[in-house]
Amino acid sequence: MDITAYLNAFTGFFVIVDPIGTALIFNALMPDADNRSRAITAIKATLISIALILLFGNYGEAFINMLGININALRISGGLLLFFTAFNLVTREVSMPSSSKEKSDVSVFPLSIPLLAGPGALTLSILVFSGSSDQKASISIFLAVISIYLLTLVMMLLSKYVKKVIGKTGDEILRRFLGVILAALAIQFIYDGITNISSAV
Repeated sequence: MDITAYLNAFTGFFVIVDPIGTALIFNALMPDADNRSRAITAIKATLISIALILLFGNYGEAFINMLGININALRISGGLLLFFTAFNLVTREVSMPSSSKEKSDVSVFPLSIPLLAGPGALTLSILVFSGSSDQKASISIFLAVISIYLLTLVMMLLSKYVKKVIGKTGDEILRRFLGVILAALAIQFIYDGITNISSAV
């Protein structure tokens, strides 16, 4: 197992997916649902998100190559997208989706897309998988993805308790701290893309 690849992927996905923040939003989406409905929705959203992330991670690079897009261009554009996400995390208020008493399936939207497997996570999946040097690194990234989404699943299942423990102030502090980390990760992607393009010229 490649510990460095695992930790890099784990950190990146942890910042973007934000298991704690997702748990708080999940609780807001299903405030009056029974435990069984909450569990089914959380598991369904997690499985859909894992499938999307792994699909984009393994085949996204081939797809963009078919479109004539260089992977380094994706690194730069993806880094800019991640930086914009980080900027929003640090400077803007997060709007909680309005809860509805009507029973609706929120596992696909907004839980899976865009919360768990949004543009930032999909872009990151392509970047980390395309950047893996060998099979050991790819397996480590795969394990990091599974770890993050299992952690997020657990947090969603325990969302009622998470809300009581962390509260709104704690979530604000955590969100802004993670935003700074994500900004640094985004700049690193941009730097790597520019460096690779410059060396190829």
